[in-house]
Amino acid sequence: MDTNLRTISALILSLLVVTGCSDVGRLSNSDQQDSTNLTAFNIDTSSEGRLLSAFYGLDDAIPFIASYRICGEFGHTDGMPVMFSKELDLSTMQAGDFLVTLADGQALNVGCATPAPAEGAGELRTMLLVGDFGSINNQPVTVKITGHILSADQKTNFNGASVDVTPLEAGPFLVLAEPVPESAWELGKEATGLRFGGGDGCPVGTTQIIRAVWAGGVTKPGGDEVDDLERSSYSVFVEGDEGLLEVTPFAIGDLGDGDNNHELCLDTDSRAIRVEFPENLMTDPREDLNPATSITVSYES
Repeated sequence: MDTNLRTISALILSLLVVTGCSDVGRLSNSDQQDSTNLTAFNIDTSSEGRLLSAFYGLDDAIPFIASYRICGEFGHTDGMPVMFSKELDLSTMQAGDFLVTLADGQALNVGCATPAPAEGAGELRTMLLVGDFGSINNQPVTVKITGHILSADQKTNFNGASVDVTPLEAGPFLVLAEPVPESAWELGKEATGLRFGGGDGCPVGTTQIIRAVWAGGVTKPGGDEVDDLERSSYSVFVEGDEGLLEVTPFAIGDLGDGDNNHELCLDTDSRAIRVEFPENLMTDPREDLNPATSITVSYES
């Protein structure tokens, strides 16, 4: 393990110790059997959800003690965030609902699954898979949902959904952009400063918030939280009288909690259409730089 990964691992460990086992464990699931009883839900079982991404973020870089605090057992050292098209009903998610296939054809189970640290309002669509997922020389290539995982509104079943895995060497990219409903705004909220404690809110006076979701957690190179450089580098294209108008967020919210979400705080109520971000300004926990990336704003409920 190189110096950067040792530093990252130490940071993860120290944060987990501070937050405590129970805070992480209450969100995690290590059950290897699908225990979701569909008869308990009023759902059309033909309603199929989608996986938006699976990001092979860490290979042998989660310390054993951190694995224990997340999963309740030692030995799971790889991390892979998976993005769902809708937020999940966590009571229907078991680790055994996921199957990871490696480049050599091996099919592997998942040690545990957790939304942490992306556990805030509107964020329960990113699930961190923790386990042993091959190596840089034999990487995971697909993630498939083999059990019944339901959306939070219990209208969608993700059973059968699959997605190709982004390789370990790739940098983080935008997966989703969506408006945050005003009822979920937490204007002026301060971050707890803990990985599992929740980020800050947009400033009072914000007119519109667009949530930008990345394939994995993002920071400045070296691990510091993003600042004014990254804020001013975001471009949000909104509907203007004569076509699209490019605006810059006047602030970024949902910082300080170590997850893959940014809230772009806007001072215009014009309908947002697209979010863009330039290359080489942010990295994943492995210090892979982001490519230039853009995403259309989704207004699906």
